[in-house]
Amino acid sequence: MAEKYINPHTDFGFKRLFGSECNTELLISFLNTIFHGKQNIQKVTYINSESRPGFFVVRCENDKGEKFIVEMQNVYQEFFKDRTIYYSTFPIREQAQRGGDWDFHLNPVYTIGLLNFNFADGLENAKRWHHEVKLMEVDTHEVFYDKLTYIYVEIPKFDKKESELESMYDKWMYVLKNLSNLMQRPAALQERVFTRLFEQAEISKFDKQELKLYEDSINAYRDIVNAIRTAEKKKYAEGRAEGRAEGRAEGIVEVAKKMLLKGISAELVAEMTGMSLDEVSKLK
Repeated sequence: MAEKYINPHTDFGFKRLFGSECNTELLISFLNTIFHGKQNIQKVTYINSESRPGFFVVRCENDKGEKFIVEMQNVYQEFFKDRTIYYSTFPIREQAQRGGDWDFHLNPVYTIGLLNFNFADGLENAKRWHHEVKLMEVDTHEVFYDKLTYIYVEIPKFDKKESELESMYDKWMYVLKNLSNLMQRPAALQERVFTRLFEQAEISKFDKQELKLYEDSINAYRDIVNAIRTAEKKKYAEGRAEGRAEGRAEGIVEVAKKMLLKGISAELVAEMTGMSLDEVSKLK
């Protein structure tokens, strides 16, 4: 493999850096950074993780019982926003106490979406790549409920060069976007946490099993990305005004076909791609 460091947008890469017990310091540093100093997380406990074609999720909580859902999303879905809201309800409901006198007190829940695409749905006019969403009172624009937070990070919008990196957030974003294209650790990333990160990300240090898992993961990632890009280029070349939208749709169909060939159920394919179950069934 030509790359020196893993791609964090893959299932294997994302879990190795953020979903591994031995690398909790990486997750803690990233979480503290993404909240701009509003958090001072010292310890996290992993609850579980989940992988499906196109997205990977790590769930954890800090020592105060606050819940965090950290997700890498590679493929845009029509109802992506709905899904992030839906998933945030699980750590809310899990806090319900059976028996006794529960007063409905809830610990905060934070959903963090690391998006490998530009999230146009509701953010068309936003120029920044970091978006923090809370429940708001419409007239006063004041936060109505501060225990439910959604943070969406559009990785493609981050365009700073190494010489322009200023904050720790800049540095983490630079890593998320460029890690697999680097051949050495950038001079701007001298913090101790990045020493650990680059040690864990170096492919040459993998054993045979780890290398096989990573190769499978990177191939699955490339299948998804290439299917979408190929379809978009084809439609663009045809000169249709609606080419990009149609191209993305065609790319999703190709992804759905690959998922079915790998034995993934039609129901799960429909959920992940936004296609109807009837549309998916016709692809078999």
